[in-house]
Amino acid sequence: MLKNWAVVPTCLPIIHRRCHGCASQRLRASGKFRVNANHKLIDVWLLALCTMCGDTVKLTVLERMTVRTIPSETLDRLHANDPGLTAELLQDPDVRHRNRFALDWTDAWRLDTGGSDHLDLDVIEVEVRNAARIPVRPARLIAEGSGLSRAEVDRLITEGKVVSVARLSGKLSGDFTFTLKR
Repeated sequence: MLKNWAVVPTCLPIIHRRCHGCASQRLRASGKFRVNANHKLIDVWLLALCTMCGDTVKLTVLERMTVRTIPSETLDRLHANDPGLTAELLQDPDVRHRNRFALDWTDAWRLDTGGSDHLDLDVIEVEVRNAARIPVRPARLIAEGSGLSRAEVDRLITEGKVVSVARLSGKLSGDFTFTLKR
């Protein structure tokens, strides 16, 4: 029986980057943008706050772009401080590389299994969808979703009772499927 599970973000992740005001490495996105236009050029920053001292850090989103090259709906979302755009930009590899930060998704996601009717089945096939490309350990997802301990899941993987095309060791941030035989 095919089941669909989803890894869903519950809040924005913590940003790992050094604060200029203190020695903290943790910033929280404020969800606000600073847009500065100089004639036909525009600069955009995403504002983040230090979790220790509260100082504001600007993360560069756009730099010296011609206003006409930016879609009008994107400009509207920037001016409206759209939280969805904040989430998209935090995951954008170009923005992360330009500003040299990493994301910490600890306690910022949940697993939605769609109910517990699968817990009594002997064999289940599960398709896991990762809504925000959150890096998670498949063994942790399997343990949480099937009501088993992580040690039990590791034992089932070793015995070949949990089978997947994807690598089940380490972290995955994409979609994958697995079959669990009890």
